[in-house]
Amino acid sequence: MSDGAPAPGDRTAIRDAATIVLVRDTEGPAPRVLMGQRGAGAAFMPNKFVFPGGALDPEDAEIRLDAPLDASMRRKLAALPVTETMPSPEAMVAGAIRELWEEAGLMLGRPGAWQGPLPDDWRAFAAAGMRPSPDALRYIFRAITPAGRPRRFDARFFLADAAVIDADLDDFGRACEELSHLHWIEIAEARRLDLPFITEVVLAEAEEVLRRGLPETVPFFDNSGPVSTFRRIG
Repeated sequence: MSDGAPAPGDRTAIRDAATIVLVRDTEGPAPRVLMGQRGAGAAFMPNKFVFPGGALDPEDAEIRLDAPLDASMRRKLAALPVTETMPSPEAMVAGAIRELWEEAGLMLGRPGAWQGPLPDDWRAFAAAGMRPSPDALRYIFRAITPAGRPRRFDARFFLADAAVIDADLDDFGRACEELSHLHWIEIAEARRLDLPFITEVVLAEAEEVLRRGLPETVPFFDNSGPVSTFRRIG
């Protein structure tokens, strides 16, 4: 994970993060999204329902994906670096896939012999004969946590169709305990949950992408400086 420069007056470091908005039943009238609840004692967004995701690990930069990133997505992920230590697009994708595995117990990958270094957090992938695959991911949002929060993240959000996962999508038995009440919920119903503001915004963007397709640019809430700005990147 990398630290960014905090905004003036705020010494909280900005950490790079990645999240997967995993959806299923996308061909039907009521797609469902995977969500879980953060613990009451969590320092960041306690009790809120969120998508699986979290801060990048340094080892994510060492992971070899099973295929090159789509050129358009790679360009968008590399746009507008906020910090000198901004991770590579490949590290962001690897971190998102790892977080989905850790928090939901679902592997976004394809069969293949592991290549390169094998950090502890990735041993389950290798043991299952899988390699992390980026092909199902679509980059749909970026947001930096506003100043004044106990933790701050430069988060990239990826949309993925769960149909590519060769596993029981209702079995969360291999997930860690960071998220409770993991479940699939219709997107319209998900809005009734106790959601962070940014999760509500990303959920709306995901629904729009499912309905109309991926736009040319990515929405970006930039709170890295003293003034919050919204722009589209890529």
